[in-house]
Amino acid sequence: MAKALSNTQIVRAAVVVVGGFLASGVLGLVRTAAFSATFGASEALDAFYAAQNIPEILFVLVAGGALGSSFIPVFARYLTAGDQAGAWRLASAVMSCVAVLAAALALIIGVFAPTLIPVLVPDAPPTMQALTIDLTRVMLVTVVIFSISGLLMGILNAQQIFTLPALALAANNIGQIVGALIIVPLLPDNSKIYGLAFGAVLGAVLHLVVQIPGLRRIDARLAFLPNPRVPGVIEVITLMGPRVLGLAVVQINFLVNLSLASGMVAGSYSALKTAWTLMFFVLGVIAQSVGTAVFPSLSALAAKNDLDGFKDRLAGALRGVLFLAFPATVGLILLGHVGISLLLQYGAWTPESTAATAWALGFFALGIAGHSLLEVLSRAFYALADTRTPVLVGIASMAANIALSLVLVHVVGDPNTLSRGSFAGLALANSLATLLEGAFLWWILRRRIGSLKDRYVLNGAARALAAALGMGAVVALIVNVLTNVGGLLTAVLGAGVGVGVFFALAFVFGVEEARTIPNMVLARFRR
Repeated sequence: MAKALSNTQIVRAAVVVVGGFLASGVLGLVRTAAFSATFGASEALDAFYAAQNIPEILFVLVAGGALGSSFIPVFARYLTAGDQAGAWRLASAVMSCVAVLAAALALIIGVFAPTLIPVLVPDAPPTMQALTIDLTRVMLVTVVIFSISGLLMGILNAQQIFTLPALALAANNIGQIVGALIIVPLLPDNSKIYGLAFGAVLGAVLHLVVQIPGLRRIDARLAFLPNPRVPGVIEVITLMGPRVLGLAVVQINFLVNLSLASGMVAGSYSALKTAWTLMFFVLGVIAQSVGTAVFPSLSALAAKNDLDGFKDRLAGALRGVLFLAFPATVGLILLGHVGISLLLQYGAWTPESTAATAWALGFFALGIAGHSLLEVLSRAFYALADTRTPVLVGIASMAANIALSLVLVHVVGDPNTLSRGSFAGLALANSLATLLEGAFLWWILRRRIGSLKDRYVLNGAARALAAALGMGAVVALIVNVLTNVGGLLTAVLGAGVGVGVFFALAFVFGVEEARTIPNMVLARFRR
């Protein structure tokens, strides 16, 4: 039976998910470092990242967040009602239909890739376009694999099992690291970039395999049942419709970035993509983990029509993610360059590549609070079986993002350099649009269900922001004093002292998360 967790249990579950995200994130950094050291900010790496976009878009639209956010509330309702047979028939039918659809779409895209790719990267050299086509075709198989493993994550999360789905993310990165460090050296010089594509396929397989033990634990009864007439399937599809549109809106922003960056200095898209990856690592730890942990509880509370409990869990999650978002923003802006140089500046990755990535990362970091709000607020709407509202807001945000991109790409940076390239305007546009989107979703949800304990959330957020600014002053001083000292010492002292100062100030300012979050983490490690 699906059940709602208390705020304390949600924090504990979030700590578990954070552990998985940290494992995945650290491995993701290793993966990015391996990619960067092998290929640098180059045309070949630009082609690989461009090719990754299409399989990722197909997965996200067919079986990613859209499916999970639509499937979990319906699946949870069956479990809450004690209808185990109906729940597993629903899961089997949804998984089968999605896998068949994913295979069909992957085949179609593979056939028409020579027509599609030149449209996506119109200003790229012909050699890069041809390479992008080949790499895309190799990685399309991951769409089918992820369509199955993505739903498994939703099934396990709905049963309050978070460890294996979180570890699946790490397993995916392991596969890609194997591709970069083992498969790439085995290939001829003119084909080495294909090793990254083969690694992506291996990562998808591992993402699926690592979750299978969880199915045994919950006695899952899954079968091949490609029948959309199974009760509940149409409801899932109906809920998915607006969510798919919303995710398509997000992906359009990525494609606009790809198109605009294709005509910039070689390596621009690699720097932008790497900066996004680094920002997303931080976002996974501070917001995606909380959103993943709280979503099943919000769904269960919505199914029981317990609005007070719903608001209580939601307010706790919002306050928690903002508490972590502000120091993360300050830290990435001040320590981004030294951190990137330590993590990535090896082999073919040059100081110029580091400077370019740090340049974009600083602008992406400004949007972490907005992204964090979206991770939680969007799930609140999905738990209420409303996938339409986030889509409409997302469409407006997309329009704002594109408009801002077209303007800021001519205002921010220098189009003739890599280290301070105009691609940073794309990062700033994303941050501004996301902040507006998060604020608007909050306003709409508040009008719909009443106050989200606004004073409680905003009071904590304001104090956390003040603590983050105080932390920033100390970190900036450390960075300036240690200008001519090794980057490792600057990073260690800056991050270590910064975290200590932030939590100390937050504690002095009376922010309860400064006490509860460390206690939860320590309690988890004592077990």
